[in-house]
Amino acid sequence: MKSPQAIVEQMYAGDAFSKWLGIEVLSNEAGCCRLTMTVRKEMCNGFGIAHGGISYSLADSALAFAANGFGKHALSIETGISHHQPIAAKTEIFAEATAIKEGRTLGVYQVLVTNKKGDLLASFKGTVLRKENTW
Repeated sequence: MKSPQAIVEQMYAGDAFSKWLGIEVLSNEAGCCRLTMTVRKEMCNGFGIAHGGISYSLADSALAFAANGFGKHALSIETGISHHQPIAAKTEIFAEATAIKEGRTLGVYQVLVTNKKGDLLASFKGTVLRKENTW
């Protein structure tokens, strides 16, 4: 079976959207992943703050990388996010995904999105379906 790092490398290699976001993998293992990216001006909405989809997308990538690290294909089936603070352009943000519950076919994850100071910017929860296909 492939290592969690090899799985994430393979996933990232084909993930044009995560590359466009500028996501960097800081650490990953089965059930956990930490990512970072910097919010660019073109990612901001009419209020001059990061579009909600930006922090959502970072969190979703963290979820995917953490859940797939177990070696089986895992696809999100339900996700949700709460935005706690606005995020300005040029802010480096981090997403840390952690498994809350792992079952044979379902996994539940929490992803916290923070800034460099550790302020909580958004909280995300996702459920994945684990398939039989292996990496």
